[in-house]
Amino acid sequence: MQAGPVVGRELPGGPTDGISNVSFSTTSNSLLVSSWDSYVRLYDADLNVLKGKYRHRGPVLDCAFQDEGAAFSGGLDKVVKRFDFVRGVEDNLGAHDLPVRCVEYSQATGQVVSGSWDKTVRTWDPRAPPGGQRAVGLYQVPDRVYSMSLVGHRLVVACAGRHVVLFDLRNMGQPEQTRESSLKYQTRCVRCYPNGTGYALSSIEGRVAMEYFDTSEAWQSKKYAFKCHRQTQDGKDIIYPVNAIAYHPVHGTFATGGSDGFVNIWDGDNKKRLYQYTQYPTGVSSLSFSPDGRLLAVAASYNYEDGNKDHPHDAVFIRSVQDAEVKPKAKPPVL
Repeated sequence: MQAGPVVGRELPGGPTDGISNVSFSTTSNSLLVSSWDSYVRLYDADLNVLKGKYRHRGPVLDCAFQDEGAAFSGGLDKVVKRFDFVRGVEDNLGAHDLPVRCVEYSQATGQVVSGSWDKTVRTWDPRAPPGGQRAVGLYQVPDRVYSMSLVGHRLVVACAGRHVVLFDLRNMGQPEQTRESSLKYQTRCVRCYPNGTGYALSSIEGRVAMEYFDTSEAWQSKKYAFKCHRQTQDGKDIIYPVNAIAYHPVHGTFATGGSDGFVNIWDGDNKKRLYQYTQYPTGVSSLSFSPDGRLLAVAASYNYEDGNKDHPHDAVFIRSVQDAEVKPKAKPPVL
């Protein structure tokens, strides 16, 4: 399919199977893409070029930047891998007992954090030499890890069974809090608010919950949930999973991507939808804003909700973002 200006420009040499994650660097427009085709790809999103790629021994379920030249990743081969794109050198930090679903890198502590279907979260020290003590900690969580997010020293882990576990990376011996999702159905994605006060949680049932870390009554009274990624066809409501959440780095608004192929932009503070982009050729599996907020990477990738059927090819689109689409609307003055 030839990309047009409406959906953005398609990156070349893209994944040949389902796209599990797209992630911009925090300092440039370099973009990591992980996929079920067993590869992690590095792109220059400005130049629209593939700069490099490396392979796992199975589908890759997540990836994260360490810095401009190195990435971490994990997947069905159970391995947590580091790859240096500059030197072309790969390094296995360690392994889980079952597939690695999530990988994060903490700039604050220098740790790699991985979450697995083996019901553990593990931390790793990438600075330790090969053959040295890479494993830092192993922590049990209530069920399989589905999604993770970091803000500062706080780690939020969303698990199967609607469990949500909050850790402080500086002292992970015991979770800070263990909660139950306020949404009734399986969690798809969790993302922390950039200001560090809480997190957004999405589910397979076309809903997003806005939650706060502070357990005081004043803060808990602010939490809410809303419906999204739903359509009415022939008088019936069609509900789609909300697969992706990404926060705008400048305005604090956020995007959601659903299996309906739409990307919506939301003003969480004012509880309003700001914009809806033109529908993508298939479901949206992952989203990421560039560090200046001027680009949005959209992974259009079928998630097999309707079984093994013919579908458009998987692709990553880079869309230019206008301020009017993501900036909160000014409130009218009170008379």
